[in-house]
Amino acid sequence: MKMLAYTALAASLLAAPIASFAQSTNEPMTRAQVRQQLIEIEQAGYNPAASNDYNYPADIQAAEARVATQKEAAQPGSSAYGPAMNGSAQSGEKTMAPAASPAIGGQ
Repeated sequence: MKMLAYTALAASLLAAPIASFAQSTNEPMTRAQVRQQLIEIEQAGYNPAASNDYNYPADIQAAEARVATQKEAAQPGSSAYGPAMNGSAQSGEKTMAPAASPAIGGQ
């Protein structure tokens, strides 16, 4: 019986860090935010009132993907290649500056 208690204690101690990561540090969403998300998903083509929706996970995930795509497209300067960058870059091999050489003519 003692061995069972030690095993249960060890398992709970090992599971404690995993449970702490499961909680989000973000603030909870307000009712208005949840409602706004539902409206966006419905406008993207998801119908929460569909009865016997056998494709529930796929349908809502597809609608969420469409909403995310619309939000990305609405941001100014957004593209599939990342944000605009200032400056320039060169590729290739670094060359060494020539060493100071005597002037032509033997001086």
